[in-house]
Amino acid sequence: MPPRTLPPSPLPDLHPIELTPKCEAMLQRFFEANPEYYESYYGEPPSPGEAHEEIHGALPPGWSFTKKWLIGYQDATGELVAMAHVVSDLLAPRVWHIGFFVIATPRQGSGLAGPLYEALEGWMRSHGAEWLRLGVVAGNTRGERFWLKHGYLETRTRTEVPYRKRTQTMRVMYKSLAGGTLEQYRLLVPRDRPES
Repeated sequence: MPPRTLPPSPLPDLHPIELTPKCEAMLQRFFEANPEYYESYYGEPPSPGEAHEEIHGALPPGWSFTKKWLIGYQDATGELVAMAHVVSDLLAPRVWHIGFFVIATPRQGSGLAGPLYEALEGWMRSHGAEWLRLGVVAGNTRGERFWLKHGYLETRTRTEVPYRKRTQTMRVMYKSLAGGTLEQYRLLVPRDRPES
């Protein structure tokens, strides 16, 4: 059963919300005000329909999951300062995936990312997550450092992954929340084995 609550905000001036279709314009403003993520991944700024695709887009065919969550963090003005894309039970039960975790450019380096992520991880754990997974572009030093600092380890590298105008090498990373081993994780999620 998917959680009915959202992750708590570690800061009193931020309010978590679920980004539903009625939030599309606000999410699009956030993407356009903070294009660095798109430019580094895709080689171009977000498209005019980026928020619509993020909210309505489907996961790849055949990928099992329970729910796709889009979680935003609003400031006192009602605008987004961060967002996370999370999928519960992706590819296997109790494996949760972080697709996006984006902090507004003016807030980067402010110490916001760590507390937001830690609250998000605690929420996932409290709702049954035993494993977390994500992908980070190889060479994205800030992103790689952040995820390593928070206990993620590489399970495989995917080379020549097409992302619109760019081809990237992705480090697929995982984290055990229940003391499991890399071998156990790879048995659970064969897609993340080096040879697959």
